[in-house]
Amino acid sequence: MVQASALPPTANARISPRGGLNILSRDEVARLRDASSGGLHELLRRCALAVLTSGSQSDDPRAARELYPDFDIQVLQQDRGIKLELIRAPAVAFVDGDIIHGVSDQLFAVLRDIVYTATEIEVSGKFDLTNSAGITNAVFEILRNAGILQPNVEPNLVVCWGGHSIARDEYDYTKMVGHELGLRGMDICTGCGPGAMKGPMKGATIAHAKQQRDHNRYIGITEPGIIAAESPNPIVNALVIMPDIEKRLEAFVRAGHGIIVFPGGVGTAEEILYLLGILLHPDNADLPFPLVLTGPRSAAAYFEQIDQFLRLALGDGVAKHYEIIVEDPVAVARRMSRGMVKVREYRLDSKDAFFFNWSLKIQLAFQQPFDPTHAAMAGLNLHRDQPVHELAADLRRAFSGIVAGNVKEDGMRRIEADGPFQIDGDPEIMRALDALLRAFLAQRRMKMSGEYRPCYCVRSPTE
Repeated sequence: MVQASALPPTANARISPRGGLNILSRDEVARLRDASSGGLHELLRRCALAVLTSGSQSDDPRAARELYPDFDIQVLQQDRGIKLELIRAPAVAFVDGDIIHGVSDQLFAVLRDIVYTATEIEVSGKFDLTNSAGITNAVFEILRNAGILQPNVEPNLVVCWGGHSIARDEYDYTKMVGHELGLRGMDICTGCGPGAMKGPMKGATIAHAKQQRDHNRYIGITEPGIIAAESPNPIVNALVIMPDIEKRLEAFVRAGHGIIVFPGGVGTAEEILYLLGILLHPDNADLPFPLVLTGPRSAAAYFEQIDQFLRLALGDGVAKHYEIIVEDPVAVARRMSRGMVKVREYRLDSKDAFFFNWSLKIQLAFQQPFDPTHAAMAGLNLHRDQPVHELAADLRRAFSGIVAGNVKEDGMRRIEADGPFQIDGDPEIMRALDALLRAFLAQRRMKMSGEYRPCYCVRSPTE
């Protein structure tokens, strides 16, 4: 616990939106001010504090709350619109008493998405969230409401995945790749946090400036469970808060035109399995989706381990869906450029939109929110007696549970109360999974702050 005398400086302020959401109903304001379990105040407070502490070096979701225990945020309804009242907010979000513009915009993005999800997605009855089409429509509407879907723009959005806790040479490499992408006119979308999520954006900003390119997009897509551990980085100029990890992942693959994966930990492995599980479905066999795994030379062994695990668990055929490029940012960017051409041609031929990948088949198993309880984790079907894309879905859930145990507050509480998650399955897959997770531990890819205690136990296979 942080001592009161050691608490960092704070500031009070009232801020108005510079654009976008500036009108709320009385009912919406009441729900945002409601601090009961059925209200939205605590969710708003938690997400707002994450935005206000951008640049934090902690991935413990409880750290910011301990540093700023008296922080509060209130929505004020006024004659000329709404204002946000910040009470004892982190002073790092201000310059000479004025809030940083980017931070202010991100705060109102949080407000916009919390209100829209609560009123239009969850309780309106407009979307059937028990079937695949209804979930996809909800993802579309959230992205459209956030202004992410832009017509009359050629395919150019590259999603970059990777760890928030990475080595310095890996971070520098992500900047170099982002620079090469920016020189070729591509925009960047990431999970919005630090590390491999910030580096590509930082590199692209320089390249975009060199090319004198306007209206650059640095899109950050997050969700309430992870935002406190991965505060939005300051380069993000379009922040979206999706309701859960599954809709966040779908937003990436629906809005993006290609994906680059940098070194990371269990969260990155979850993302890889999510996308590959989708691409392995027979309905997506001919759909172009450029996927490159890349890092500096020091990360070559990391990608060898990932490749070996994927081939062992899902079969050698999975490798046709990705390309591994080591220590060559130019080659990565050129591969993405060629991929964009194929995506464009396919979308034109199939009469699909450039701004949303409707053609991509995503099964309900990849869309339904997974609640990583101990029983749910122990009950995952991690055996080969099923279609390969269904095995990928449960492997994705296994990694999602470990992410929750590592950095999500609910998951951390479960581990503290009932011990590590138990993971069981096919003996060969379990050995490979255990080896991969041990490598992540040895390479310090699980957490970037504090001593790490595993939140999982892969049961030793017996034969």
